[in-house]
Amino acid sequence: MKELLKFITCGSVDDGKSTLIGHMLYDSKLLFADQERALELESKVGSTDGGLDYSLLLDGLMAEREQGITIDVAYRYFTTDKRSFIVADTPGHEEYTRNMAVGASFADVAVILLDATKGVLVQTRRHTRICSLMGIRDFVFTVNKMDLADYSESVFRTIEQELKEFIQNFPCHSVTVIPVSATVGDNITSHSEKMSWYQGRPLLDYLEELEIKSAVQTQEFRMPVQRVSRPNHTFRGFQGQIEAGSIQIGDVITVYPSKEQAVVSRLLAAGEDTQEAVQGQPVTICLDKEIDCSRGCVIAKGETPEVGNMFQVTMLWMDDIPLVEGKEYMLKLGTKKIPARIVKIEYKIDVNTGEQIPVTQVEKNGIVVCSVLATEKIVFERFEKSEALGGLILIDRITNMTSACGVIEKPLKHFDNLTWQDSDVTKEIRERQLGQKAKTLWFTGLSGSGKSTLANALEIRLAAQGKHTMLLDGDNIRMGLNRDLDFSDEARTENIRRIAEVAKLMNDAGLIVLTSFISPFKLDRDMARNIIGEDFVEIYISTSLEECERRDVKGLYKKARNGEITVFTGISSPYEAPETPEIQIDTAETSVEAAVDLIMKWLNR
Repeated sequence: MKELLKFITCGSVDDGKSTLIGHMLYDSKLLFADQERALELESKVGSTDGGLDYSLLLDGLMAEREQGITIDVAYRYFTTDKRSFIVADTPGHEEYTRNMAVGASFADVAVILLDATKGVLVQTRRHTRICSLMGIRDFVFTVNKMDLADYSESVFRTIEQELKEFIQNFPCHSVTVIPVSATVGDNITSHSEKMSWYQGRPLLDYLEELEIKSAVQTQEFRMPVQRVSRPNHTFRGFQGQIEAGSIQIGDVITVYPSKEQAVVSRLLAAGEDTQEAVQGQPVTICLDKEIDCSRGCVIAKGETPEVGNMFQVTMLWMDDIPLVEGKEYMLKLGTKKIPARIVKIEYKIDVNTGEQIPVTQVEKNGIVVCSVLATEKIVFERFEKSEALGGLILIDRITNMTSACGVIEKPLKHFDNLTWQDSDVTKEIRERQLGQKAKTLWFTGLSGSGKSTLANALEIRLAAQGKHTMLLDGDNIRMGLNRDLDFSDEARTENIRRIAEVAKLMNDAGLIVLTSFISPFKLDRDMARNIIGEDFVEIYISTSLEECERRDVKGLYKKARNGEITVFTGISSPYEAPETPEIQIDTAETSVEAAVDLIMKWLNR
């Protein structure tokens, strides 16, 4: 059986990734006759010069063909006399970076394309860092469109030098740079006579001969438990794929995180009994005694894996909503899926320079180092030691979309003693005792819109009905809990985070919480909603700026207009109005009594 090489093609938009692979398949005679004929016919439709459009062999989506760019990841299998290949042709547009990351996660080698007429771009550097993040250690930079650069050696050498300087601090097994023309076919499957100055091997020849050195991975036995099989009362087996090492009948294993030990009494692979199973095999393990083990646990032998609840992660942020500290996600690691929180953003990595930049939030496609705290202890290892137990994803708890993918760099042991403690007296018990459903009624709107007045009137109405409440007012919080915070955007975010955490604790106590804060930024309110969860009710007081300024109860607008207050919502700082609040009220049109009636009606639905 031929050795299999998995590689990814990536780079900036229109660098020629699909064309390069298409040309490789065509020149290598790796297409069926009907594929060649279809290529010829389709090329006549879209080609301007009558030549073959080799990208059509990879760009299968209608949108891709219409736009002339790759959107999805296209996987192709092909084989030569020397080797079998699977190539993942990935999109170059920044909008589809998450698709590119998916392709990188499976590959052994990265083939990164550059346009000779443009040189090394930001996207080139970003894709290189993502590939490195995903564990790729062999890089092939192909400087494409050399025909448009008149096959200039000086152009190539300049780009080559810049690439080697850029990647010198990356953990690499091999790095090579090859000048090519994907459209013409230069240096793809055979040497180009037009670039006689290049003495290296053409791309396909290089990939056929490249020796792949496996990353440093543990050789100790590791199997994350996928499923507990119990078809009857006499059989109990733990099923999963062996990620490292081997196991045989009679071995003493340890189950983590419980650290219970047992002896392997039976092994089944593909439904058949076997004496031994090795890395890559799905297997069922039976033990000599009953043991606390379920999905998400790890069966291991030899060196002890890490067990903890906090670790440092380097990750690619893929969500449209920026990353901020304090937000909670679902963490998927191995077969374990549990809530986890971004405790601290350590720094963002500049994709061009590698510089560590202190930030308070990270936008889409940013690479960031964070401290992550899980709600319970889990089994993990550093990514360089185990891809299976060191690679993770974060999932948004509201949208269920993947927000980030990342790798564990190291455990943070000084937090290992922190574990979220669930009380035997649950929130539901407290709600029954109090005769109410806990809620956080989050009033948001401009200063002077009537938030505090309305929140106070609502609390009086609830108290009159025997409800147990707590009102959190912006000024009161600023004078106590958050007196260390100023009014910068970063401090406002932290202000809202702390308030949301307090509100959540009060909800857990069964209380109805009323908050009255401007909370001008949608991102901050989304964070609060995420922290508080299903108890969160957004009430938008939509009173206009003109009306709020006319009232100017505290004289703040006048001071802001005179420059006495430098940062003031509605004047010098924006207010981002909620798009889909649960309740919306304009106090210029609705009386306090009518507004309270409206909210009570909503709560009593």
